[in-house]
Amino acid sequence: MTGTERSADWLKAGGLRPTRQRLALAELLVGDGMNRHVTAESLYALSLGTDEKVSLATVYNTLRAFCEAGLMNEVVVDGSKSYFDTRTDDHPHFYWEDCHQLTDAPAEELKIASLPQIPQGMELTRVDVVIRLRRA
Repeated sequence: MTGTERSADWLKAGGLRPTRQRLALAELLVGDGMNRHVTAESLYALSLGTDEKVSLATVYNTLRAFCEAGLMNEVVVDGSKSYFDTRTDDHPHFYWEDCHQLTDAPAEELKIASLPQIPQGMELTRVDVVIRLRRA
């Protein structure tokens, strides 16, 4: 399967119309079949090397659309810093403070014994675990 086919299938799985710009960004995200953690800015920088030019605003809007379609998850590291993860199963992350990088942490090593009671009328949608690291 080519990267373009994989990207088109990915968009189709999320019910999204495969516009040129969505296809171009999807190919950067999932075209090689690998998972990615990107910021809007890092994806925009990657897009500059492609034939399909997109604005930073389009990258932000497209990442939001991918999240709303269930194709990606947004992981908020600081109140103003979001990473977008193509791996959508429940798993923890390491955030490397020295280089501002987000990577997957081994889920099988994480044990959560219990969660606080959910307020009445609310439902749990997801638990994000971000383990922050810096050199000692």
